[in-house]
Amino acid sequence: MQVKRLLLILLPALLLLAGCHVYSFSGATIEGKNINIHQFDNKARNVEPSLSSTLTDKLKNRILSQTGLSPVNKDDADYDMTGQITAYEVTVTGASNVQVASKNRLTISLKVTFKNRLNEKANFSQTFTRFSDFAATQILDNVKAALIEDIGNQLADDIFNKAFVNW
Repeated sequence: MQVKRLLLILLPALLLLAGCHVYSFSGATIEGKNINIHQFDNKARNVEPSLSSTLTDKLKNRILSQTGLSPVNKDDADYDMTGQITAYEVTVTGASNVQVASKNRLTISLKVTFKNRLNEKANFSQTFTRFSDFAATQILDNVKAALIEDIGNQLADDIFNKAFVNW
């Protein structure tokens, strides 16, 4: 009976805190009400045409679904995020013998600038890099969508955690 009573007291308190945008169930501490996430510029040497919109949308979806923030297109938003894709590269990572590559790696880097107008100590400018390996026998065009999906999810998690979770 004591456990039920404790749950009846704690549950409304947690819901109240989540509703006030102080705490979210993702572990994020959110003080603001809105965010302006700008389209990432693609400044990589090798340009994948849809990469900019794909990564921007993935990050927007991650932030908006986990925080309850409202997206805005104004310069005085509580949070402002800009960035650019600085690398989109395929490299050889493994060899089965001296002559033949066995694995390739797609690497994507994003340089992100985050401004927290409610707490300037939380501002940052940082490059986030993630990669995914694929068999050298595969053609990049055949696996690139899945690789970008995987890398994009990892980058979105890293950027979200840096901006809002403070791990």
